[in-house]
Amino acid sequence: MSFEATDYTGQTTCGDEARTPLRDFLRTETGSAAVLVAAALVALVWANVIPSAYESFWQTHLSVRLGSHGISLDLREWVNSGLMTLFFLVVGLEARREFDMGELRERKRLALPLVAGLSGMLVPIGIYLAINAGRGTADGWGAAMSTDTAFALGMLAVVGRGMPPGLRVFLLTITVVDDFLALLVIAVFYSDHIVVPALLVAVGTFGVIALLLRRFRVRRGPVYALLGLVAWVALLKSGVDPVVIGLAMGLITFAYPAGRDDLERATGLFRLFREQPTPELERDVRAGIAASISPNDRLQRMYHPWASYVVVPLFALANAGLQISGEQLARAFTSPVGLGILIGYVVGKPLGILSSTVLTSVLSRGRIRPPVGWGAVTAGGTLAGVGFTVSLLIATLAFDGTTLEDAKTGILSAVVGSFLVARLVTGVIGLLPPQIRPRVLFGRAETIVDLSVPVDPDRDHLRGPRHAPVTVVEYGDYECPYCGQAEPVVRELLGEFGDEVRYVWRHLPLTDVHLHAQLAAEAAEAAALQGRYWEMHDLLMSHQGALRLKDLRGYAEQLGLDTARFERDMRAHAGAGHVAEDVESADLSGVAGTPTFFVNGRRHYGAYDIDGLSQAVRAARERAALRV
Repeated sequence: MSFEATDYTGQTTCGDEARTPLRDFLRTETGSAAVLVAAALVALVWANVIPSAYESFWQTHLSVRLGSHGISLDLREWVNSGLMTLFFLVVGLEARREFDMGELRERKRLALPLVAGLSGMLVPIGIYLAINAGRGTADGWGAAMSTDTAFALGMLAVVGRGMPPGLRVFLLTITVVDDFLALLVIAVFYSDHIVVPALLVAVGTFGVIALLLRRFRVRRGPVYALLGLVAWVALLKSGVDPVVIGLAMGLITFAYPAGRDDLERATGLFRLFREQPTPELERDVRAGIAASISPNDRLQRMYHPWASYVVVPLFALANAGLQISGEQLARAFTSPVGLGILIGYVVGKPLGILSSTVLTSVLSRGRIRPPVGWGAVTAGGTLAGVGFTVSLLIATLAFDGTTLEDAKTGILSAVVGSFLVARLVTGVIGLLPPQIRPRVLFGRAETIVDLSVPVDPDRDHLRGPRHAPVTVVEYGDYECPYCGQAEPVVRELLGEFGDEVRYVWRHLPLTDVHLHAQLAAEAAEAAALQGRYWEMHDLLMSHQGALRLKDLRGYAEQLGLDTARFERDMRAHAGAGHVAEDVESADLSGVAGTPTFFVNGRRHYGAYDIDGLSQAVRAARERAALRV
């Protein structure tokens, strides 16, 4: 069984499954930005061509009743307070995953996004209040503070092609903080008269949810759906916007990597089912597989597409409808509401984020730095000036009539204005000299190192220059077909970057699914004792279907090894210690499957195609150059 470069279709199935929810989130939100723009345009056309039909449709009441109790809301309210709960659930899930497994697992990295997110809200609010001082419209300050995650990340994909990958994470973290604070503002300042008994029911129900999830580890989805619905209804009755429950449930849903023990247990259950395909064992297999994946991962994969491609576009369709005329635009761009929102977003957001980031870095004497350079921080600040989803939500709560129209005009204009400013900033960065641009984009912040056991050139098997600036480590299994499919990609990567990259293979034989993987790994180490490791490695990768002992003996003969010594080393398991050390290092680094790549100690999440790995290598190379 051999794999040639032509067999590789761009991404292995394993690589697809290995993508983190953070990467999936970025891709989904980026792709959904086009759907969101389309929905907003449809709303504008609908509101201007048939204005009466637009309003009458969204004001249609829909009631849900159970006996004498029920809820009656118009369609716009069902979208704003109902479906948007799912959107904020997804935001909370992503924030929790970053906190457990992502950039924020080093708690000191939480300080900067918190400060930047808070300042990025306070400065626009201050600008809005200054423009609306002494007017009744000052109460609508909340419409000028919150960034739209989908729009911001979508615009980053368009204008920020040369930006470092860390900018996406930095911007996402700021927007999560932004959304969390915005929901607190909605709950405190833009909710109706609070009904205390109903609020206590909601808080008590949420307490039960947290207890079941964190203490008893209950994994029954319908249980949480029912309790979440009870909390949502209670919040609605209490006068607090019920979307808060979505974010709260997301934030308490923990994330963790799949452990090898859990995966091996699931494999054992499947083997039992293969021998005895009974309904009882089928249920056990499902439960075993589910137990190996964190609830956070499963919920994100389930709800991300719905939130991005259905909920947010529906929200835009329900709220972006605005009758546009010369008179209306003239009024909006001279009204305190429209100007306050527009200037607050286009000027206040980037000013607040950049100034607070600089101030924090200075006051901490460089101990707290952004994960990217100052040019990238500036570009991210301009992109954060896109306010749409939450801004429209607060505008519908704070305003009505012509004032609401002015607010919508300001919000939509801020989207266009922020896009143009961001394009200007990235264009200026692109004109910088090549020797300056990397420092402006990447900065000097330390990156998180995921590889627990550093590469030792005297112990590890290296391919490429011993002192290359970039090191790519692969944990692999000689019987894993996905490792075989990734092999030509690795070769292409080494050919493309030449002396700038060194490649390290570490063994991770998945003995529960690949019966000959351990034997093949020991054969490679036996060949290494005779100085022919990489020659044996290449033969094993090109003959993954023939790894029995007699096959391995044949490969030793083919390479001209001392076959008697090779057989003695195989019988004595001379290479087993080296393999065991690699497996232990994989466990310490949280590696559960193959192939898993690390680039300069940082785990590579994403497809194992040439584009994905090349991008990671380029970023690592730029950072390494800055440290010289």
